[in-house]
Amino acid sequence: MAGRNGRTVRDLRRANRTAVLQRLYFDGPLSRFELGPATGLSSGSVSNVVADLVADGLVEEAGSVDSDGGRPRTLLRVAPASGHMIGVDVGETRVRVELFDLTLTELARAERPLAPQRHDVDVIVGHVRDGIAEVLATTGLPPERLLGAGIGVPGIVEHTADRGAVVHGQTIGWDAVPLEALLRAGSPLPDTVPCLIDNGAKTLGQAEMWFGAGRGARNAVVVLFGSGVGASLVTPEAEQGRAVEWGHLTVRVRGRRCRCGALGCLEAYAGAESLLARWREEGGRVPEGTDEETALTAMLAAAYPADGAAADPVALAVLEETAEYLGAGLSDLINLFQPERILIGGWAGLQLGARFLPAVRRHAVSYALRHPARKVTVDLGRLGPDAVTVGAAILPLADFFARGGRRPEPAPEYPVPAWRTALEERAPH
Repeated sequence: MAGRNGRTVRDLRRANRTAVLQRLYFDGPLSRFELGPATGLSSGSVSNVVADLVADGLVEEAGSVDSDGGRPRTLLRVAPASGHMIGVDVGETRVRVELFDLTLTELARAERPLAPQRHDVDVIVGHVRDGIAEVLATTGLPPERLLGAGIGVPGIVEHTADRGAVVHGQTIGWDAVPLEALLRAGSPLPDTVPCLIDNGAKTLGQAEMWFGAGRGARNAVVVLFGSGVGASLVTPEAEQGRAVEWGHLTVRVRGRRCRCGALGCLEAYAGAESLLARWREEGGRVPEGTDEETALTAMLAAAYPADGAAADPVALAVLEETAEYLGAGLSDLINLFQPERILIGGWAGLQLGARFLPAVRRHAVSYALRHPARKVTVDLGRLGPDAVTVGAAILPLADFFARGGRRPEPAPEYPVPAWRTALEERAPH
């Protein structure tokens, strides 16, 4: 039965469950007494919802605390083993698959390296399927127990009604790849387990906003600095984040050719792939036969030798120029979106780290308008190299919370009669 605002009793129950689950998840353990003010629910509603969640195995007791003159208050928390998610990072250098419990504690992982410039769709799909099967086998978890699998990918993700998630990854040669449908074919996951796909920069942003350096910010930009560069914008209007193709802003007219085919993109100057290419072009000794992460480590060692030896002037010059390009690119984000925080993550951003950050910050402020520049902080992300994978796992977790902690129900083979729906909504819960 729908009320005047169009919300049914079922909608209200789901919203109450979501409110209690999220407060316990982010701020718990909490007592029933504390949950009232934290959620805005009455004590009676809190008691009913908690009883419901305990019966479902989602919430458990976590000790007690003394109260003012009364009986000790029982603390409640989300039960870690009550749900599991898989997070997948389809990166530039490897495919990483991780299995988490409900509190995002890692239980198992599998990694598959990728050859440079090789993102064949069939290879990626095979790596993801095999990785999922491996982590499930390692833990013995039945696939139907999963709340879902989240997958972060490079490129633009289009969600379609007929083909599911379709990926437009121009820099890796993907043109309208129906990734969700390809993964479903022959997947170890049953159809009842959601498979959620989104841009990798967005999943990185989701992780930093939930658990990292973005917590508490209303407006933030989280930058993914890897082989290329991307960004996720988080605002009150887009709380789940919105991926922006920041790496393909033009920073130099008729400049270097980018992997996307255009000239002068930021990614042609600020991504790790282009950074190493420029070092090589200027006569730098880039290690042969190594992956990008190893080569970038060598470049940093050459530019900033630890033993007091003379720095490689070519490596140092390229890094300093890259810091200016990256700072200029951040100034565009500052001017356009006026964020409270800019956070830099991704394997290359973390590897360049604190040594690189002061120069990037200085250039960002110098190129930006003074007023928004005074209000923004530029820092490194806190979640390390697994942030994209954690953020990918948050996709099914956020979906689970939005449904009030209920798993998706199989679609009925025939229309459900209206009288049955009305009875379900009226039934006590």
